[in-house]
Amino acid sequence: MTWPDWWEWELEFTPHLEKRMEDRDFNEVELRGMLEIAGAFRADTVPGRWVVETRHRGGDWEVIVEPDESEKLLVVVTAYPSGETA
Repeated sequence: MTWPDWWEWELEFTPHLEKRMEDRDFNEVELRGMLEIAGAFRADTVPGRWVVETRHRGGDWEVIVEPDESEKLLVVVTAYPSGETA
């Protein structure tokens, strides 16, 4: 799989993500690890956002990202185990 240019951009975390990290008991280091081992991505239902498919603690997870072209940042919107909702 060929990853887009935005995959290499610096990450920015939303307040929503920070809340979900607390709720779902994972931290920034674990999130960065999830992104490092990501296996695929697809367009999200929200235009301009992407679903990154990865694994964490033995299960499938999805991380929602939104590339910010003007700032060259990859905004991480949320992350959750597959099958849950954002």
